[in-house]
Amino acid sequence: MTPVPPSDVKMATTLRLLASSGKCLVRRSLLEESRLGRLAAGPHRLLATQAAHQVALNVPETKVTTLENGLRVASEDSGLSTCTVGLWIDAGSRYENERNNGTAHFLEHMAFKGTRKRSQLDLELEIENMGAHLNAYTSREQTVYYAKAFSKDLPRAVEILADIIQNSMLGEAEIERERGVILREMQEVETNLQEVVFDYLHATAYQATALGRTILGPTENIKTINKGDLVEYITAHYKGPRIVLAAAGGVSHNELIDLAKYHFGKLPGSYESDAPTLPSCPFTGSEIRIRDDKMPLAHIAIAVEAVGWSHPDTIPLMVANTLIGNWDRSFGGGNLSSKLAQMACQGNLCHSFQSFNTCYTDTGLWGLYMVCEPGTINEMMHFTQQQWMSLCTNISESEVARAKNLLKTNMLLHLDGSTPICEDIGRQMLCYSRRIPLHELEFRIDAVDTSTIKDVCTKHIFNKAPTIAAVGPIEQLPDYNQIRNGMFWMKT
Repeated sequence: MTPVPPSDVKMATTLRLLASSGKCLVRRSLLEESRLGRLAAGPHRLLATQAAHQVALNVPETKVTTLENGLRVASEDSGLSTCTVGLWIDAGSRYENERNNGTAHFLEHMAFKGTRKRSQLDLELEIENMGAHLNAYTSREQTVYYAKAFSKDLPRAVEILADIIQNSMLGEAEIERERGVILREMQEVETNLQEVVFDYLHATAYQATALGRTILGPTENIKTINKGDLVEYITAHYKGPRIVLAAAGGVSHNELIDLAKYHFGKLPGSYESDAPTLPSCPFTGSEIRIRDDKMPLAHIAIAVEAVGWSHPDTIPLMVANTLIGNWDRSFGGGNLSSKLAQMACQGNLCHSFQSFNTCYTDTGLWGLYMVCEPGTINEMMHFTQQQWMSLCTNISESEVARAKNLLKTNMLLHLDGSTPICEDIGRQMLCYSRRIPLHELEFRIDAVDTSTIKDVCTKHIFNKAPTIAAVGPIEQLPDYNQIRNGMFWMKT
């Protein structure tokens, strides 16, 4: 039950858009055959096309039903003996204000602390006796509660999920106890420098807006959030149209519909007054630097403003993100598929780097996170920006083809098991109001070419003011104006 910065980043670096069964490796090989077939001539191309079509036909259908109160039920039945079922709620820290920032995450903690029907101990024993797992997380735009259980226990899992989001006691003693838990959690987060840097990155990129605030909230809010704040948040956001009941594995859609009607049919489907609106979060090119020369390594993130989930440039930016790639010293001289990885390895420029593309509803952050020794910061930043500019000017067809294939492979490998598939269903239903089929996504990725990459990257990267967050021994990090100039000087 932890928040997920930078799970927003992880979520976006591996684009979770696929419809999927559990047969990821088989389907990956067929995708590779179809890709190779398109490069060949004659009957091989036809065979490859047929193979790709067969893959699409073999993917279990994602069935979607909307209840009278607006709650959506979405499931994929792959016939497994286990299943994952969960509630994806269109409510996260972005819907909070300065006064109640941290409420969504606090509420997530309270969900498992007892209901009118079950004490905390009863809940824990019931889950354990089922051999199930119950978990939750909060992101900037979504709150999620989910259970993984045997398929035969689907009705009990749904009933438990319904109980914890509709009947939580929110007792004063439990609230006070969770304050201490969350404050300790904040201390743990502060030791994770990647999470710290990404929180700083959001704070400077989305200054004085909801996306700029942390998911956990400030310490003073944690100490003052009360039952009234929690009830107010539930009343404002836990409405039928903003909730998706998603399931994957061995699940019957008709059974899930009946369970949803019985357990969630009384959730309100409308607002007495105006519904909460998504607050505007404009991007600002800027920086935050926290210099600490006692730290052994510098942790730096640099990003430009990207686009939201539904924007047509999302797929090309994902391909561009894959082109930049990631690297870690543990890779040694292997896995050097990107030019930046080759430079980082051969020049000993960093300990690791990770390209990311974080998507929200209407905005996003596209950039790179790096961990460097103090003496190599300047050079690593230079080569990073050089590669960014190459995306706008002279990227090759072979590089784009490799990145597209790698992106498809990564997505297929990610969707291995009922839990990631269920996550994919729930998130897509909130982001797109549908599940994007495999063949459609493959078509959209394959439609990206060098011209697309150059055009989209020029639009979003070239001569754009970046946002930067840096922590550690960062004396040699170039000043902001120099980095800003690096966003255009190499283009010819």
